[in-house]
Amino acid sequence: MPAYYLEAYVVVLGLVLLMAEAFGPSSRKSYLGAFAVLGLIGALFMLGFAEAPSADNREMQRFYEFDAHAKFYKGFALVCALFVTILAVDFRRILSDFTEDPGSEDGTGEYYCLPLFACAGMMWMASAVDLVSLFVALELVTITFYVLVAYMRRNVGSLEAGVKYLILGALSTGFLVYGIAWIYGTTGTTNLAEIAQVLEANDGLATTPLFFGLALIILALAFKVGAVPMQIWIPDVYQGAPTPTTAFLSIGSKAAGFAVLIRTLEPFLEAPVTAKQTTVVLFILSALTILAGNLAAIAQSNFKRLLGYSSIAHAGFILLAVTAWTQGSDTTQSSKEVVGFYLTTYLIMTLGVFFVLSAIRKATGSEEISAFEGLGRRNPFLALCTAILVSALAGLPLTAGFLGKFLVFQTAIGHPDPELQKLLWGAIGVGFIGVAAGFYYYLKVIRSMYWVAPQDEHPLRLSAASGLLIPVFALATIILGIYPQPILWLVGS
Repeated sequence: MPAYYLEAYVVVLGLVLLMAEAFGPSSRKSYLGAFAVLGLIGALFMLGFAEAPSADNREMQRFYEFDAHAKFYKGFALVCALFVTILAVDFRRILSDFTEDPGSEDGTGEYYCLPLFACAGMMWMASAVDLVSLFVALELVTITFYVLVAYMRRNVGSLEAGVKYLILGALSTGFLVYGIAWIYGTTGTTNLAEIAQVLEANDGLATTPLFFGLALIILALAFKVGAVPMQIWIPDVYQGAPTPTTAFLSIGSKAAGFAVLIRTLEPFLEAPVTAKQTTVVLFILSALTILAGNLAAIAQSNFKRLLGYSSIAHAGFILLAVTAWTQGSDTTQSSKEVVGFYLTTYLIMTLGVFFVLSAIRKATGSEEISAFEGLGRRNPFLALCTAILVSALAGLPLTAGFLGKFLVFQTAIGHPDPELQKLLWGAIGVGFIGVAAGFYYYLKVIRSMYWVAPQDEHPLRLSAASGLLIPVFALATIILGIYPQPILWLVGS
């Protein structure tokens, strides 16, 4: 089966569910979420049988690649969309409160369909090998998120978040298109494989316009991954958007952004004429991103806003792995593998935390850190799982979060170029500062759960989905921190 059938299948599934939403009963819409989950499971099954486009289909091969990199990130997008849809079904009561009448689910139906279109765009981004197809896939994802962020139209915070995301998203789109134009004007092509050939030949190549175009593209992709200087939208959007949307932005959109970033920058990081300058730019961005995210998170009292700044910090660590570009060896992982490992562990930890946050929001009506006060008494098992997940995000040893940061530092320390390694040591120093700050603001949540008396003594009960998935995510965080081989095999295959 050609791999591009996967994107077509997901889009058609989304359209079918939209039609069912339009003509189905308005009293309950959760069945759409159930069908979306089943459809995404079917897409994951189909992924195992997907093949690259045939050699005869040259036009498709020019724009679409199905290699190990693409297969991994397609699976990542599908898994992320799957759990976000489950979270959306669990969150539907709050969605209905801020869309249509609180007693009706008439305004929630589209919410289960939109993640499918975003997922299709992310899957196409993973396979994009031409700057034109990259732009189209990126815009499909971004436009879908415009709707998802502002979905709770009776909530001022959601509408404000949507406007901010729209303005900065349009700005980043302008940077991307202008950067593509400069790259095309310099190299004469938008195909990444052909750009790599032009850079390798270096036959009278004008480097000034080339670097200008590359800088614009990096700025645009920094918006997608949440890196400095395009990170300013994240805290407000994360706080105002519906919790499932925030989870999707924090994990799926970030992973798709890094998939594109790696594929786009690979020719520039491997060509001698551009490697050093590209590495220096990425070093500056990664160091500033780590500092900006971690230091700003210290003062936060809203948990979703804290997760927003935390997301910026994690983007900095992942960007550091890209900065220390290496193909790996028999004993060390390549930068691609380190990024894949970090993103996979981040998916597990962050999804678990967002399911916890959804449960807290439904029980208390608040997303402040103060809402976690006394959770150790109200639901000791939930408090234990939450403590495991936030400790892993901080990088506590024997958790998956620790191994992700460890591999990033190991990759940076082992860089073969002595001159660039001096820069990377500076980034490693910044990384240690970020890790120390992370322990402080993450442990504030644990302090609230165990050292502050609850305002409400009633037990906090979980839904069936949260009660099942939160322990699974917490257990996986510990198991993969001790035995990471399954993920290492997955990203290395």
